[in-house]
Amino acid sequence: MSVREIQDQKTIAGEMFVQQAAHANADVSASPLRGATICSTKICSTQSRRDTLESTADEFCEAADISLLPVIQVDAANLMRVLRQLEVLAKRIAKRQAPRIAFKAKGSILLLDLADILAVQAEGNYVSLRPRTNSHLVHESLSSMAEKLKPYGFIRIHRSVVVNISAVEEIQPLPTGECRLRVKGGTEYLVTRTYKHNLRDLAQLWVGSERLPG
Repeated sequence: MSVREIQDQKTIAGEMFVQQAAHANADVSASPLRGATICSTKICSTQSRRDTLESTADEFCEAADISLLPVIQVDAANLMRVLRQLEVLAKRIAKRQAPRIAFKAKGSILLLDLADILAVQAEGNYVSLRPRTNSHLVHESLSSMAEKLKPYGFIRIHRSVVVNISAVEEIQPLPTGECRLRVKGGTEYLVTRTYKHNLRDLAQLWVGSERLPG
């Protein structure tokens, strides 16, 4: 058994000791565990029972009879099993499919992760979905796309442009009261005064004397 495993077992044993003793309405010296009487002197001191139990947990773990180890090992094994299950669950959650968009293009149905779309721009009766690489034309109005994308972190900044909040890297105020917005990859878009209030959704915390979006 490694030193790390022994230390972990000691910690678990100490916590179990404090919790069980705190809920039991009897002196710790009556504990059936062999070696527990080593702490009885301190436990019976004039200090409060709770404080004494916490302060003597380490001494209990150090001096307790070695026969306690098999019990601690069982508890540690159960704990490790639960931790492994939680780790598996966390990995499954991490791998859960991200929101995607499906659209028809050139006779096929394509699918894209919404996180990969930087912006959506109106082009006549179509909208252009703009990831970092090739753009895709979809027969849909921008107003309709803006409403559909809003729950997924997209905001409208112009009558012809919707952007992905997570793709925005910089906002530059302009003398006209408008703003210039830069997304990942360097593309810039104009934010008109009509939609400037939507910039509030870009961040949960604004630091500084001036809150830019107004």
